[in-house]
Amino acid sequence: MNDDTNINITKKLYDGDAYLKEFEATVISCKESDDGRYKVILDETCFFPEEGGQTPDKGKLNDIDVLDVQTKNGIITHYVDKPLEEGTQVKGMIDWEHRFSNMQQHSGEHIFSGLVHSTFGYDNVGFHLSDNVVTMDYNGVLSMEDVYLIEEKANDVIFRNIEIIPSFPSDDEIKNIEYRSKKEIDGQIRIVTIPGVDVCACCAPHVKRTGEIGILKVMSVQNYKGGVRLSILCGKRALYAFRKKNEVVASITGELSSSEDTLVDSIQKIKEKGLSYKHKFSMACLKNVRRELEEIGADEKNVILFEDGLETATIRNLVNEMVEIHEGICGIFNGSDEEGYSFILASKNIDMKDVAGMLREKTGAKGGGSSAMIQGATSALKKDITEILHV
Repeated sequence: MNDDTNINITKKLYDGDAYLKEFEATVISCKESDDGRYKVILDETCFFPEEGGQTPDKGKLNDIDVLDVQTKNGIITHYVDKPLEEGTQVKGMIDWEHRFSNMQQHSGEHIFSGLVHSTFGYDNVGFHLSDNVVTMDYNGVLSMEDVYLIEEKANDVIFRNIEIIPSFPSDDEIKNIEYRSKKEIDGQIRIVTIPGVDVCACCAPHVKRTGEIGILKVMSVQNYKGGVRLSILCGKRALYAFRKKNEVVASITGELSSSEDTLVDSIQKIKEKGLSYKHKFSMACLKNVRRELEEIGADEKNVILFEDGLETATIRNLVNEMVEIHEGICGIFNGSDEEGYSFILASKNIDMKDVAGMLREKTGAKGGGSSAMIQGATSALKKDITEILHV
């Protein structure tokens, strides 16, 4: 078949049973795509496509890996790396561990977003569920105290093991249902209800009861576009994330001979010592730089030094002193060929914006400044920098 417009809408088996792991279907169409993969359309499938902010299911058709699943105009396309004969029967097998994990995450998101909406009146205006992260964007600001409140309420809902009910209300019924939705929906609307918690339009598979989610943990919170973006993990993903963090904490406490209770204090003390040592080292470097500058005659126009260990404020003061004595470009590159250089350059007689443009073009330097002084960083080598600046 060469015209997908004549193909009927794919029957979505996951709408009837989100726990269906295997199925048989007829190959309606199989065409090679430009990237060498084959686009397979079946009369029915339990592979959930990339839709509603969620990545697609994984699995196999016969013994062939399903690489991607997409949907358009109700027709679901499976992307595989080998052809399947049109008109034949195939056996589909879902990667159940992946599917169930996605179900846990998505059901957890509904609980969290429903509670945010009922408690604070905010809408979920963005959602992304990948194999590694679940993020939600809300159109209002939440404090950490607010986040912890919703997190605790969400886990209470999970522990109560409430039934999650998907349904397809009629056009008349949907008029009397208040539900959340992130976008305008064409065609029949599927409603996912968690009694007393959330009612939301959603096309994705969900767990049967909230207890199957296991646990919900907020992983990160950040201000985003006037609202807030949160990241959560549920079920085994939350378990594995906690296990990984626990291993990291255990490793650090072991290295510092500290306990978890005193870990923050221990790190703060190390940080303070590091800053103190850095300052002392910078002062020692400053003495050496001043000796270098004393040996440079006032008639030398361009004076560029390469140092390592100076503090930014110290570099700026030195460069200001240098331009009072020398007529050309004065500056300091602080760092090494291995780790790159930060720099401050200045001049009273040369437009430093032109110099910044040259450094960007020839070394990939980043930064900016004024006509009198520029500041930035580059990964270029010392020999290349000196050649470019003619020093």
